[in-house]
Amino acid sequence: MVLKYSQNKIKFTSFSSHSIINKSVELMNVIAVIILTALIINFLLSTVSDYLNIKNLRVKLPDEFRDVYDEERYKKSQQYTLERTKFSYFPEVSSLAIILVFWFSGGFNYLDLYLRGFGYSPIITGVMYIGVIMIAQSIISLPFSLYSTFVIEEKYGFNKTDLKTFIIDRLKGALLSFIIGVPVLALILYLLGEAGEWAWLYAWGAVTIISLFIQFLAPTYIMPLFNKFTPLEEGELRNMIFDYAQKVGFPLQNIYVMDGSKRSTKSNAFFTGFGRSKRIALFDTLIEKHTNDELLAVLAHEIGHYKKKHIQTSMIISILHFGVLFYLLSLFLNSDALFEAFYMDNNSIYAGLIFFGMLFSPIEMILGISMNILSRKNEFEADNYAATTLEKPLSLVSGLKKLSSDNLSNLTPHKFYVFLNYSHPPVLQRIVQIKKAANDSDR
Repeated sequence: MVLKYSQNKIKFTSFSSHSIINKSVELMNVIAVIILTALIINFLLSTVSDYLNIKNLRVKLPDEFRDVYDEERYKKSQQYTLERTKFSYFPEVSSLAIILVFWFSGGFNYLDLYLRGFGYSPIITGVMYIGVIMIAQSIISLPFSLYSTFVIEEKYGFNKTDLKTFIIDRLKGALLSFIIGVPVLALILYLLGEAGEWAWLYAWGAVTIISLFIQFLAPTYIMPLFNKFTPLEEGELRNMIFDYAQKVGFPLQNIYVMDGSKRSTKSNAFFTGFGRSKRIALFDTLIEKHTNDELLAVLAHEIGHYKKKHIQTSMIISILHFGVLFYLLSLFLNSDALFEAFYMDNNSIYAGLIFFGMLFSPIEMILGISMNILSRKNEFEADNYAATTLEKPLSLVSGLKKLSSDNLSNLTPHKFYVFLNYSHPPVLQRIVQIKKAANDSDR
């Protein structure tokens, strides 16, 4: 055994250089240290924010919600937050432990060598390699998803999903991933391997076009695979919505009701798609529990996102994000240090995609926090739009309060938890801003 030095690492080598024993004494290179540090920091931040969020649960019900919560329901909402938060620790620990064991036992390399043994082309091997890892992740997460759905959500009266629907949903998702994901992945592997110096640019362009195409198809062809969408029936609510849309100049073609009650009692509304394929949908559970004025206010908020160009802005940011991602990827794909960090015998584009994704995670975390900050700002703007264009702006307040009660929302989340995780501002902050905007518009 001899001591060898390279630019990125110091290691002991012997004639059996691939043994786990030798790897366990090998000093990690800089890239490996960065990835490992990022994984640990991400886990610690999540754990600390969860702890602070639990500690911030308050015994006293905020006065603003006394008309929709009684003491018993408020206590139930706190128990729900507590139980979900504590449970989330187990999949997080399991995921981190499995990644580290697989990494440091040379699992990425063993899988690569095994799949190369079939003698397929690099593209087919790459699709298989990434596919196996994704399937393994799905299998590992399955027990946690089952427990969350059929134990926790069932316990608090939310779950309406039966086992058959649960299984069919996952089979549909897997089939959809295969039909769309495999060709897209194969195209990316081909472009990165064959398109030369500007491969990252071609890959970026291809992913952008495909993403826009999927956004166009999703409301009409993909989402109906999982839920039933029916046009809102004629009546007072539909007339109110169309009159409001005409008043604010929103090109509304139809409003859809989604059978959310098929899976959960929780309520929501959303806006998706663009151009002629854009769709506003209300959960049937939302319609059951809210007045027409409150439903109109919820729709006004969604229209506010459109009028303030939040959807277009998010789409542009997403496209630019992909561009940066592919450019940085092109800088690391030929780096031996990236593959040495994972004990790989062979460099490959498909393994490089996995490893770069882990290397990029610190930047991705920062970008995610930044996007949440932007999203919370956009939510305030959409609320303000609704409050200043509705005849009864406080209907949005009562609607949000009912949503909070129906969904057992945490009314007092910790600021650090909000900073890391919330795409929407805490409901109490939203109510304060809506009331202020409504008062200002009356002057």
